[in-house]
Amino acid sequence: MKNFFQDKLQGNNCYGCGAWNDQGLQIKSFWEKDEAICIFQPKSHHAAMPPDVMNGGTISTLIDCHCVCSSIADAYKVENREIGEGQAIWFATGSLKINFKKPTPMDGPVTIIAKVKERKVKSTLFQANFYSHKGDLTCEGEVLSVRVSKKWLDPNGFFH
Repeated sequence: MKNFFQDKLQGNNCYGCGAWNDQGLQIKSFWEKDEAICIFQPKSHHAAMPPDVMNGGTISTLIDCHCVCSSIADAYKVENREIGEGQAIWFATGSLKINFKKPTPMDGPVTIIAKVKERKVKSTLFQANFYSHKGDLTCEGEVLSVRVSKKWLDPNGFFH
C-alpha cells in the first residue's frame, strides 16, 4: 500500500488535494525515489468541450495540488519527520506556470511526475510533467509553493 501525502494532512479541505473534501478531486501523491508521483483517473465531468479531452483547468489544478502537497511532504522529509508529525507544515501556491503541449485524452489514468527544482527555507519550486495513460507528455508545469503561517490552519477559516 502506498504512503499517500494527502491522507496525513489532517483537515485539508482543498478542492484538488483535500482528503476531507468529499466533492473534490481527492488526488493521492507518493514518493518514488526523489520524484513525487500522482496517478489520477479522469471522469466524464473533467472534460473540455470535446468529451474525450481533459479540461485545462482540471489539469492545472492537478499539477498545482500535487506540487503543493509534494512541497509539504518534502519539508517534512527535510526535517526528518513523518508527514503530520509534530508542528504542522503547510504550503500554498505562490505561482503556477502551465505549458500545454497537446490535448490529454480521457480514456485512461493520467500521471504527474514532479521533482524539486529549487528548495529554499520558505519556498519550494517543483517542475512537473503530465502524461496521458499512453505515456505522452501533454503538459508541463512549474509550481512555486510558499510556506504559510499557523493562521492557514485555523478551522474557522483564514478570514474570520
